[in-house]
Amino acid sequence: MFVILLISLIGACVMPLAARVIGRGAGLVIALLPIGLLAAFVSMAPVVERGWVLGEGRNWAPRIGLDLTLRLDGFSFLFCLLVTGICALVVIYAGGYLTGKPRQERTRFFTLILLFQTAMLGTVLAESLLVMLLFWEATSILSFLLVGFDSRSARARRAALMALQVTAFGGLMLLAAVLMIGHVLGSYSMAEAVRQAETIAASPLGTPIVACILIAAFTKSAQFPFHFWLPNAMQAPTPASAYLHSATMVKLGIYLLARFEPVFAATGWGRGVVVTVACLTMLVAALQALRAENFKSALAYSTIASLGILTLLVGLDGPAATVAMVGFLLAHALYKAALFFCAGVVLHATGQQNLRALGGLARVLPFTALACVGASLSMAGIPPFIGFISKEFLFEAQIESSWETAPLAIAVIVNAAMVGVAGVVTLRPFFLGGAKHRELRNGESLSLVAPPLLLAVAGLLISLDPDWITRVALRPAVAAVYGRAVDVDIAVWHGLTPMLMLSAVVIGIGALIVRYWRQIHIRLRGAERFDRLALEKLWERSLRGLMHGSRALTGWVQHGDLRRYLLVVVGGMAALIAWSVIAAGAVPRLPDAGTLRLAPALVALVGLGGAVAATRAQSLFTAMIATGLTGFSIALTFMLNGAPDLALTQFAVEALLVVLLTALLMAVPLASPATRTPAMRRSDAVVAGVMALMLVAGIVDMAAGPQGSAASAFYSEMSYLGGKGHNVVNVILVDFRAFDTLGETMVIAMAAVLARSLLMRRGRAAQEAAQPSVHFSFQAFGRVLSWTLLAASLVILWRGHDQPGGGFVGGLVAALSFALLSLAYGVERAERTLRAGPLTLVGIGMACTLASGLPGLIAGRPYLTHLWWEPVWFPKLGTTMIFDLGVYLVVLGAVLAFLFGLQREATK
Repeated sequence: MFVILLISLIGACVMPLAARVIGRGAGLVIALLPIGLLAAFVSMAPVVERGWVLGEGRNWAPRIGLDLTLRLDGFSFLFCLLVTGICALVVIYAGGYLTGKPRQERTRFFTLILLFQTAMLGTVLAESLLVMLLFWEATSILSFLLVGFDSRSARARRAALMALQVTAFGGLMLLAAVLMIGHVLGSYSMAEAVRQAETIAASPLGTPIVACILIAAFTKSAQFPFHFWLPNAMQAPTPASAYLHSATMVKLGIYLLARFEPVFAATGWGRGVVVTVACLTMLVAALQALRAENFKSALAYSTIASLGILTLLVGLDGPAATVAMVGFLLAHALYKAALFFCAGVVLHATGQQNLRALGGLARVLPFTALACVGASLSMAGIPPFIGFISKEFLFEAQIESSWETAPLAIAVIVNAAMVGVAGVVTLRPFFLGGAKHRELRNGESLSLVAPPLLLAVAGLLISLDPDWITRVALRPAVAAVYGRAVDVDIAVWHGLTPMLMLSAVVIGIGALIVRYWRQIHIRLRGAERFDRLALEKLWERSLRGLMHGSRALTGWVQHGDLRRYLLVVVGGMAALIAWSVIAAGAVPRLPDAGTLRLAPALVALVGLGGAVAATRAQSLFTAMIATGLTGFSIALTFMLNGAPDLALTQFAVEALLVVLLTALLMAVPLASPATRTPAMRRSDAVVAGVMALMLVAGIVDMAAGPQGSAASAFYSEMSYLGGKGHNVVNVILVDFRAFDTLGETMVIAMAAVLARSLLMRRGRAAQEAAQPSVHFSFQAFGRVLSWTLLAASLVILWRGHDQPGGGFVGGLVAALSFALLSLAYGVERAERTLRAGPLTLVGIGMACTLASGLPGLIAGRPYLTHLWWEPVWFPKLGTTMIFDLGVYLVVLGAVLAFLFGLQREATK
């Protein structure tokens, strides 16, 4: 399964390039990827058919319960078949639908669709809740990109943001639920969460966990009151709507509810909430579907109603409900994707979506009309299509459940409305209204009509010959959800049963809706009170209120006064230190004076003098030099006390700080009026003095304590045994505490991106940086000094694992090298020498740090466990070097992003 996901991911990045080369037939070639994945899953059918569960796992961070685990059972297998099979048809269909679009747009669309396929597969295969959450959020982001695919359209941008806001809110709720589950169980395993459902429900966090799971599912599957984002998402290209918003993504909420059904069922209120929300969703969606004017809008609201039916079935108890949920999930994916395909063909051919403006298209789009008829008959529940069987399952589940007749009555009404919608979207555009479109913008093609015809035929053949799909998909899926084997009997005729009578009633009412659709539609459209049920205006008003409040809060907190910022930070730290000391009732210990060491004392006095000079300086340059003097004194103190790594880092930081401050001072006025009054100066002195006293007390107390600890002894002993390095500091950073270093490296990378966005050039006036005014001798020797520093940085990087150095220090020294070039010869010269942009270096560096942990993961060890190779004829090699190289590049790119941006600002 890991191989399948990896192939899907790599193929999503590589296969769409065929659209640039092949052109018109690209869809057929690109479809080979999902077809191959479908074949891979079908080959696993014998395992699933036996009721076995196929699992794969990789250690990630086992001590805190983080593992990469995948799990294929009957339910996830059914989803995998739908995801890959319908993706293949979507890609083929998109090849014809996007004809005439620029090749770059087609390539982007195919890439997004295939990446979405990968995200869907990862979500349904994930056994680790954290892995599932990662892919879950990826589906939301990719949906946002697909809904807003036409970025020039304001409506598309609005719909994309709305979809992302709603589903991302649900994602945050799911994140909270996952973290609380991990806290309660000490594990992020989905199987463990289901197995200990009673424990979760009985815990103090049981109610918040269930509430967060339900909200996450309701937002993803467009349940009331979060349903409004789905009709707006129809701004996406029709192939994306058919794939995301009918067959796959919107069913992830159903998938989540089905998986966690034992958890919310263990509460006294979980089932009631699910059934109530489902009934409200069904009623609202059915009403809005009858009011819809556009082809895709009617299908979108009918999809919401269908999702409400699936949610209702998850909420009902009994094995019949599980059978009905699985059967309806399959049937709905087949007929609704086909109907969206048909709607896309109509839009592609006529440029029109309004149902009242369409008519007589069966004469010019005969194959599309045939596919639409077949899919609509299945949606209406007409035998012998699979939709009829799934509807009988639905009524059987409701009759056998312990619920009262209200859900059954609502289901009858809603299904009748769906019969009406199915009839209207077929008869109105294709068979009624005369020949309104004699000339079409585009005609039918094989790639446009084959996918809906195949899905419509599949809905018929499965009901007539259900043996294979029942054995390998439906029965195992029901067993995986319900917890034990349940008989699944797919047959068109079960005799005269109550379910058959209810189906007849539904079809009869639906026929009346079709007959009087125009009158019903006019009456419902005229009732403006129903517009409030969309709730999108309420959502947007709420967001505007939130933005207004956040702006007010930001104006109060982010006031722009640096002095007040520092006052809050320093004062807060001093108060925190004082509170901790008082609460502990501790008195700082005094160390033994011992013998006075002359050299450290002189260095300390020089540093103290630099600090005093910085506070008394009247010039920014003087203050900068005095501050640098203090920093170098600290570095010498590190050196004299046996900390060469810290000293080397401090030297590099101080040198770079001088360069960055010089570039900053070139961009700001050197003289400005005083902004602090004498009273402000006195209060600042008090705060600074208190903080200084606290720090002195803490340092004195630490110096009086025992030198060395169990942790230092452990790292000293295990440095080479566990990390193959003699430099204890570097081994801790890249091996024992590699996760911490990875997080800090990500922070540096994000800072570089922010610096680039804030300091980037605007307009042509800043295209050419003015040559800096520096002394000729500095220009003459700057290049030699720069290349010397660059060579030194590489030596520091290479030797860091056994001697003082490493990626961070090496990156700082390399940044100092290019900083000298930029100051001596200008930014443009430095960039030409660098041969890559700062953010490119940051991206490559992050890729290296992330990839360095994969070899250990592949070898079955936790992520970022480094592997070593020690040949006798070559120095030892290890994946830590890749990690260190990544840190080196990220630090280099981040510093240069700041420096180059500041220098350009100075030349505007």
